Amino acid sequence: MRKNLRLYSKMLKLHFLSGLEYKGWWMMCLLTLFNAVSDPIAAVLMFSRFGSIGVWSMERILLIYAMAVTSFGLAESLCRGFDYFPWKMIQSGDFDRLLLRPRSLITQVAASYFHIHRLPRPFTGLAVIIWALVRMQVPFSFFNMLVLLMALLGGFITYTGVFVMHSGISFFAIKGLDWIYIFTNASHQVTRIPVEYMPQLLKNAFTFFMPMLVISYYPASVICGWGEPTWKGLLALPAGLVFLGFTLMIWRFGVKRYRSTGS
Repeated sequence: MRKNLRLYSKMLKLHFLSGLEYKGWWMMCLLTLFNAVSDPIAAVLMFSRFGSIGVWSMERILLIYAMAVTSFGLAESLCRGFDYFPWKMIQSGDFDRLLLRPRSLITQVAASYFHIHRLPRPFTGLAVIIWALVRMQVPFSFFNMLVLLMALLGGFITYTGVFVMHSGISFFAIKGLDWIYIFTNASHQVTRIPVEYMPQLLKNAFTFFMPMLVISYYPASVICGWGEPTWKGLLALPAGLVFLGFTLMIWRFGVKRYRSTGS
């Protein structure tokens, strides 16, 4: 485990330093920052014009949204290799080379790609979280910060699991995987919908299959005192670990049946 972590950190460091060699890296960071800031602008304008929807204020929606975006940004930044795996390794045959190396395949794939311009997204999300909590006058107590940390860590693990599942399925279906983006880029958009107004099918899918609401809404509810039981706010990390375990089973199933790309 220690060797794998050392290898992972070393590979990310090399990717980070190589990214700094590109003279326009800061422009790419600014573009990502602009996209991250402008993404929820429609919700901000709607609430500014029409006010709150019942008990759902702009700060509530942005807090839940920012928790999901921060988790996604962390997974997108630190485990980007799994997202690129079907096209960069399976189709090209580069995965065959990884199989010959005496190191963990998960470590090698996770750290195979790192884009420096993805970093502004999690930092922007974290800034919005702090802003929303301050606006709602939520105390920064030890328990609240613990719940928030567990939620972000659980969200990071959950989104990493989605990328791992994406890679595992690609062993059997290289093309036709665009549906997976429902659970990545599109999933945090669901958090803009107040839970009371969310269709039951959508609510069940993002609670029991991909635990999006478990890593965003329920922790936010416990932190802010919106009425949900405390134990639900503590489920983010366990739910993320269970989901990751499930996706790792899919990954290992695909690796065992991999027969090389060929030339």
